[in-house]
Amino acid sequence: MHWNIAFYIRLSKEDGNDESLSISNQRKILLDYLDHDFHAPYTLKKICIDDGKSGTDAARPAFQDLLRLISSGEVNCILCKSLSRAFRNYADQGYYLETYFPQYQVRFITVSEPKVDTYLHPELLWGLEIPINGILNDRYACRTSSDIRRTFQTKRRNGEFIGAFAPYGYQKDPLCKNHLIPDEEAARIVQQIFRWYTQNGCSKEAIARTLNAKGIPNPTAYKQKKGLPYHHPSLHNDGLWQASSISSILSNEIYTGTMVQGKQETISYKVHRRRSIPKENWVKVPGTHLPIISSQEFLDARKIQQAHRRPAAQNTSPHTFSGLLYCNDCQKAMTRTISKHYTYFHCSTYKRKSKLLCSPHTVRQDTLEAAILSLIQTFWTFLYDPVVTPPPSSLSRQLLLSLIQEIRIGKNGEIFIFFRFRNPFVGQNTLHR
Repeated sequence: MHWNIAFYIRLSKEDGNDESLSISNQRKILLDYLDHDFHAPYTLKKICIDDGKSGTDAARPAFQDLLRLISSGEVNCILCKSLSRAFRNYADQGYYLETYFPQYQVRFITVSEPKVDTYLHPELLWGLEIPINGILNDRYACRTSSDIRRTFQTKRRNGEFIGAFAPYGYQKDPLCKNHLIPDEEAARIVQQIFRWYTQNGCSKEAIARTLNAKGIPNPTAYKQKKGLPYHHPSLHNDGLWQASSISSILSNEIYTGTMVQGKQETISYKVHRRRSIPKENWVKVPGTHLPIISSQEFLDARKIQQAHRRPAAQNTSPHTFSGLLYCNDCQKAMTRTISKHYTYFHCSTYKRKSKLLCSPHTVRQDTLEAAILSLIQTFWTFLYDPVVTPPPSSLSRQLLLSLIQEIRIGKNGEIFIFFRFRNPFVGQNTLHR
């Protein structure tokens, strides 16, 4: 039998500088095993590496890539240094070894104790050694996670900065990574934002548009410009400021010299999603670093924000076109406004960020609804028997989501509709003027 092999290599932050667990050492061990101990025809298809990822998280990128290779039939054999490199979660180990890998007829091999080869020695999975080893790996991960949480909490209480990246306006002290010092270039922007907001009466959107007009990169783009490996949670960052970025700065007490941490926490060592911590439980330590703005400026900004805060909307359900409507030029979502009893949609880049980077792309909601409904009614007979399923007389969000993938608004109000299906009569991309 010919084996199409993938290596799986993982190094977590908790492994520290242990050379025996290094990426290069794991690769050497697996290659040596192939050269001297793997007695069958093979092709090494891919080396999947998760660097700095916990073994308790099945969502790690390289591990998911490995699963895609398995499900597509590209590999039928996995080599790993040890069980703990693949799994730190006992439940995951049992699922993949006993269910997932057999389902796809995949051979799984570890070259360190306890040695596993599900093709040559499948009976080992039903003994005690493998499950016990899995439990020990799981408990080790639990204990390590607890120790790290305790260490971080102690550092927070001592006012030591523990984040991976300093907040915009600061940088990590080269002499002590847990101490912040002002980043003069970004600090000047923070000071200017507070002055515009508290002294000049500028709105957050006006401040964002001004910064964009001046060509000043937003915090994410600024960090990347400085060469930091920072990635924003959103899939694409255009480098532009928006009102939410301004609000985040105006609300951050760290600019007064007070260290504020512990705003979020990981749910558990197995559940890696994060949850927010109530404000009263945040860890605040005053006087830990040089302030960028005064306490009075921060209080003034807070008062203005509270005065301008809108009451919570009574209807929290999404509007009809939420998540479907985009500008055809800059590809950004459209924003909604109400004027003189009519609802309009505008390009959010033009409306909220910069009038130099896009144009309004305005369309009225009732016009949009009428155009789309008319188009759906026109080709309804190509999709359904109108006697059995009469065409809709009005639009609903459920109807739109079932038929339409995306709607784009052109510069002159053109409506571009991308359907979820390919129909020989209608086509996938329909233009309505």
